Parts: sequence; structure tokens; C-alpha cells
Amino acid sequence: MNTADHTLRIDQFAAARKLRTPTWVYDIDTCRVIHANAAACALWHAKDEQDLKSRDMSEDMTATVATRLKQYQADFVAHDAVFTELWTLFPNGTPTTIKLQFSGFRLLDGRMAMQCEALGDTDQNPDNLRSTEALLHTDVMISLFGADGPALYMNPAARKVVLDANSTFREMFIRQSDHDMIADQLRDTGEHRLIAEVFTKNGNRWFDISAKKCDDAATGEPAVLVTAIDVTELKLTRDQARFLADRDQLTGCFNRSYLLDHIANLARKGARHIALMYFDVDRFKQINDTFGHVIGDKVLMELSDRAIARAQEGDIVVRLGGDEFVVVVNLDDPENCPTRAAQFFDDLSRPLDVGPDAISAKVSIGISVFDPVQTEIETALRQADIALYLAKNAGRNRFLFYDEKMGAEIEARKRIEAEIEVALSKRQFDLHYQPRLDVSTGTITAVEGLARWYHPSLGLVLPDDFIPICEDTGLIHALGRQVLEMGFYQAIEWHKAGLDLCLSLNISPRQFLGSDLMGTLKAYASRPDFPTHKIELEITERALIEDQEGAAVQLQAISDLGFKISIDDFGSGYSNLAYISRFPLNCLKIDRSFIGQWPSSGPIIRLILALAQQLDVNVVAEGVETQAQFDWLRDEGCAQIQGFLVGKPLSADELLPLLQEAGL
Repeated sequence: MNTADHTLRIDQFAAARKLRTPTWVYDIDTCRVIHANAAACALWHAKDEQDLKSRDMSEDMTATVATRLKQYQADFVAHDAVFTELWTLFPNGTPTTIKLQFSGFRLLDGRMAMQCEALGDTDQNPDNLRSTEALLHTDVMISLFGADGPALYMNPAARKVVLDANSTFREMFIRQSDHDMIADQLRDTGEHRLIAEVFTKNGNRWFDISAKKCDDAATGEPAVLVTAIDVTELKLTRDQARFLADRDQLTGCFNRSYLLDHIANLARKGARHIALMYFDVDRFKQINDTFGHVIGDKVLMELSDRAIARAQEGDIVVRLGGDEFVVVVNLDDPENCPTRAAQFFDDLSRPLDVGPDAISAKVSIGISVFDPVQTEIETALRQADIALYLAKNAGRNRFLFYDEKMGAEIEARKRIEAEIEVALSKRQFDLHYQPRLDVSTGTITAVEGLARWYHPSLGLVLPDDFIPICEDTGLIHALGRQVLEMGFYQAIEWHKAGLDLCLSLNISPRQFLGSDLMGTLKAYASRPDFPTHKIELEITERALIEDQEGAAVQLQAISDLGFKISIDDFGSGYSNLAYISRFPLNCLKIDRSFIGQWPSSGPIIRLILALAQQLDVNVVAEGVETQAQFDWLRDEGCAQIQGFLVGKPLSADELLPLLQEAGL
């Protein structure tokens, strides 16, 4: 801006300061007044202009008001619009209702601010004041249209939804027939109500629309008052009753047969970019086993409803069977696929309110993008299934896109499976031992044996890289036997050396439910030199909830042999507390995720500590890494802790000096 323009802008401010009506300029982006005359300062209860300019107007601003101001700013830029409305201001907390005129004011840096002019006080009738505020803040969309023109007024809820604030009432409707029906009824009876599909910023939506003839209070010209409520989800639910034979009866989704026909039809129409979003529910069997199949079905129905609600025109949602679904997305632009996938994932991942309490049912999604003309649907499904498998293998609760590397990863996994079999035959696995500290005495009283794999070319491989594969393939049985053998051998050696030390060993869910565990335990328990009372077997909650009645019998048999029993990762599953009290337990190990989330998880940890006290069992906190965590657990009465604060897992040779130093 040149000097003359700058001087003119200064002169404009100077002239405005002499006006007797309140006038100020508001910077919408920074939420600050950047100019105000004396009358405006008086209106805002400010000492002077500088006092008013120093105020941060966003401190007490509601989200609705902030949205409304951004709407003004957009219309100033697009249409050089001018608005005249009643507003209630709150200078220093005092409500003041006044008629204001808002217009655009271009700042020196090019941004659009807002010039505010007070046109006069209004009456202070409480009903009028409250109705003005209600109109501003309601979620119901309220608009006033000229008889054949654009909107004369839209409240914030309506302005937030419409595609174009200058569109006419006719242009809202996707189907011309819906508008014509309303127009005919307005002409005959003066009002009409119907459910119609309309254009919105969120795509095509269904609204319950009520329209009434009236006159514009400002001009006296004919107008139409419109109220609208979004009923999209309700309509989709009602439409389920009309689903035909090509739909799944439980969820209302399309079935596999329809999927094949639909893809073939897209190929005939020349579609080139199709996305298959293949998802299922993480650990769905646990939900069924814990809450029952009725709740499990409700989970599937809720998830399918969310997927249908998120789907856009042209998308379909298919239930393949069980908890497996596919969303078919016909993409105009493949670049939009990550955004669409993230939207589906976010909607599907929210907690489910399907029972007495919210269920945190997570999903994993595998996605393949393909050309239906070039690629068979079965191939695309297999690719999406591979991506889904890898999403679960990477920790679940995520989405992954298929690429050619994934095929290589599957081949690599097969090679690792083969190498694990070789490693088991060559006994390449070993145990490291992580110390467990008695909080009251400050001494090491126990260690946990943790499997490690010494790969001939890769070196040390940690459990996260081989335990899941062993679980999936059944190799966990052979690995579990070797872990017990190595641990028991070490326990015998320590016992002979006079070390008063408890050894904790993990039993995998498949191993616990297998047929040969008891034979191994009985064989060692019968040896005269075996310190059965110093062996603690850790069993996860997940293993116990598969068959709680059978688990109680098996645990009692193990306890009768003299072994101690601990529940590992306690609090992370869905344990039935009535069964927990029946199990012959010696210890509960608080899952490390709760320790990592401390202090927010403090109430849950206290609950577990109280439960352990009621059951008269020992309690160990896993994953303790900071002194603050240790101090809090000590003060709350936690008996033992385990984690990097005490010590990392060590080989037996590395551990021995530490034990000797502790006087064991």
C-alpha cells in the first residue's frame, strides 16, 4: 500500500473516532479489537481505546459465536456482504443487546476484518433477548428465504451445513420434485413438511424439512421460513426393513453375492479405481465369550451402521461373514483414498454403547486399490485380506494399504516360521531373567524368565518378533516346553547353590489349553531336587476367559502339584471377577499399560490393589521405569515391582553377581 493509501486509512480511523455512535473494527483472525471510538469504548465498558484493544475476545467466546464470525468473514470476502442483526454483547460480564451492522474491512496486510456499527439499542424484554440467543445457538437449522431468491437469513446451524449461503430454496434439493411438492403446498395451504434429500457440505443428507409462508419483517416482502433437522441415520435404519435378498439379514449390509455382481457392473461401466476396505473386529471371540452372542451381534450391527453412515453415494458396505466386512469405494481420485480410509477407521473405532457399559471394540482394516477391468475381484479381496492380516500382526487397531512389498512380507514370514522350527530343533532359544523387587525390604525376591532367540545371522531376536508367529502357527507348544525346561533347570541350579529366589515363567494361552502341559509339570514336580514352591507360573487373563470353568479345574491341579500361580497382564482383559475369586491364585501382575498411563490410571491400579488385598494374594506392578511411579506404588501398598527401574532382563551369568550382591 502506498503512502497516500496509508494516510487515507489513518484518516478513516480519525474520522470514526469523532462519531457518536459506537463504531469499532474487529480482527476476526486474532480475536482483537484494532480500532474503537469513544462511544464503542463506553459500550464495551473500557477505560479507553487501548484498554479495549488489549482484551482477548476469544476468552469467553462460545464455539457457535466463533463459527458465526468465520462465516461472516467468508461472506465479506466472497460477496462484500453486509449483515444487520441483534447481538447480545457481554462487556465485563454485563449482557447488552444491541442492533449491529457488520461489514468487511480490508486490513493493510490484506486480511479481512469486520467493521461493527451500533444502529441503536433494542428493547430489553427477557423473552426477546433469550429468543435471539436461542436462535444463535440452536442445532436446528433455521432459514428465511425470499419467495424466489436466496436466503435472507440463516442461523449458524444452517449456515454451517449449506453449500452456498447465496443459494435459493429451490437449489437446496437434490430432486426437483421435492421442491415442487413444497411449492405447491405452500401455494395451496401455506405450509408443508416432508423428508427430502438435500445438498450439504457433508455430502447428500436427508432432512425433515418444515416450510411456512410468511412476510419478511424487514421489507414486508413474501418469504418462506424453513426449519430442517438431519434425519439421515434414522432414514437408513428404516430403510433396513426393505432390504432384499441381496443383503445380510443381521446387519442390513450387502452380501458376498451382491459384491461380485456390483464389481462386475462397475467394470462394465468403465470404473478404473476401486478401493476394497476389508475390516474385522479385533478379538471378537473374546467379546462373544465375555458378553454373549447377543451383545456380539449388536457390536456387528453398530459397526455396520457406522460404515453405512460414513459411506458416500456409490459406496456399498458388504458383510462377508462372521465379523468380516468390506466397504467398496468407487474412487474418482485415488489420492482421496487415505482420507476416506481414515474417516472410516475413526468412525469404527469409537466406543460402542451396546450393553450396560460402553465396549471398546477395535477394528483393523486392510485396503486394496485396483482396476476392476484389469484385476479379478478375488485377487483384490486376497490382497485386502493380506493387508488386514499384516495390520493385525502389527498390533491391531490400525489400517494398512496393500502393496507389492506385502506379498514379499508374507513370504518372509513363512521363512521365519521355518527358521523358528529350525531354532527349536537346534535349541537356539535361551532365557533372560528380569529382577522383581520387594518394596518393603528393597531386596530382589524373584525373577521372571523371558525367552530370547539367538539367531545365527540376525543375532538377538526379542519376543515381539517371534512369539506372535509361534502363537499363530502352534509352534508355541514346542517353545513353551523348552522355556519350562530351561527355567526349571536354572531353578534347580539356584536351589542347589542356596539362592532363596522365586522364578516366574510364562505359560501361553495355547500352551495352557494344550494337553501336554500337565505331563511336563508332573514330571518335574516329582523330582526330589526340584523346588516346586519356588516356581510361579504366569498365565494371562485371555487364557483364563476362554473356558473359565475348565480353567479353574486346571489351575487347581497345578496348584496341587505345589506350583504358585500368577495372572499376568491383569486388567487388560475381560475377566469375570466371580471366577477370579475361585482360582487358586498367589499373585496378580498389574499390566504394564496401566503403569505407563499413570497417574491417569491411578484409580484402576488402586482397584486392582484392593482386589488383591481382598483375595489375599501378592501383587506385582510391571513396567515400572521412574522413581515417581515407584514412590506412588509404594505409598499405595503395592508389594512388588518389576521394570527397568529395578533392572533389565539379564542372562543367568549376568544376573548372578547382582543376586550375590543382594545377599541371596
